Amino acid sequence: MPLLEDPFSTDFMQRALLGGSLVAVICGAVGTWVVIRGMAFLGEAIGHGMLPGVAVATLVGAPVLVGGAASAVVMSATIGALHRRGRLSYDTAIGLLFVGMLSLGVIIVSHSGSFATDATVMLFGDVLALRDGDLALLALAAVATLVVTAVFHRAFVAAAFDPRVARTLGLRPGLAQAVLVGLVTVAVVASYQAVGSLLVVGLLLAPAVAAGQWTTRIPTTMALAALVGVLAVLTGLLVSWHAGTAAGSSIAYTAVVLAALSAVVRRLTPGPRRPAPAH
Repeated sequence: MPLLEDPFSTDFMQRALLGGSLVAVICGAVGTWVVIRGMAFLGEAIGHGMLPGVAVATLVGAPVLVGGAASAVVMSATIGALHRRGRLSYDTAIGLLFVGMLSLGVIIVSHSGSFATDATVMLFGDVLALRDGDLALLALAAVATLVVTAVFHRAFVAAAFDPRVARTLGLRPGLAQAVLVGLVTVAVVASYQAVGSLLVVGLLLAPAVAAGQWTTRIPTTMALAALVGVLAVLTGLLVSWHAGTAAGSSIAYTAVVLAALSAVVRRLTPGPRRPAPAH
């Protein structure tokens, strides 16, 4: 079919599809826990927390992912420190750093001489510019994410549903929370090139929400979320190619549409409502 074959006959579209699919796998695994734990605001905040590091890396000619990762790690650590040692609630600490880091990033970029272009790439990504090295990093991030989620699965489940039981079982819910925040950071950084800091939450949340309508077990939700994410990447790239729209935005919007369609179809489907996810 020319509709499908023509776009993916080019190398850059093939790399975009492969890279976007790897991002979908990462976000499917991490996004499931983001939805279960109600951590959407954290994901969005870390996405914007990358901006100062990306801006500095752009100005000095360093790899933007290195700068973004460093900035995101600093923000994650600072959120945890403010919450543990101060009187701020978790969401208040996130909100303050969210505004501060976003503002700092825009201030730094505004001195670069190419503010509009740089800001557009930072906020909306450029999945069509993925290179072989980027794909290798995404593959490594995907493998690491799957391994960590498998190793900490029991601790995540216990910490999510009953932290006291987790402590009794020696599963260290505090460590589980820190690891989960680290996974969210990895997912946001890995997704940056594909959809940018503004749209990354769409890939984190929408596929997991869509999958959660149909599954009762967390591993199954992760797998289905990854598949929904891959479908969003494929459809978004096709829309971008044929309609001339921005690729990253098309992918993120498609993911949200799929989540909405999943909810509608599930509501119209007879049968018992889906119970809460089980481990």
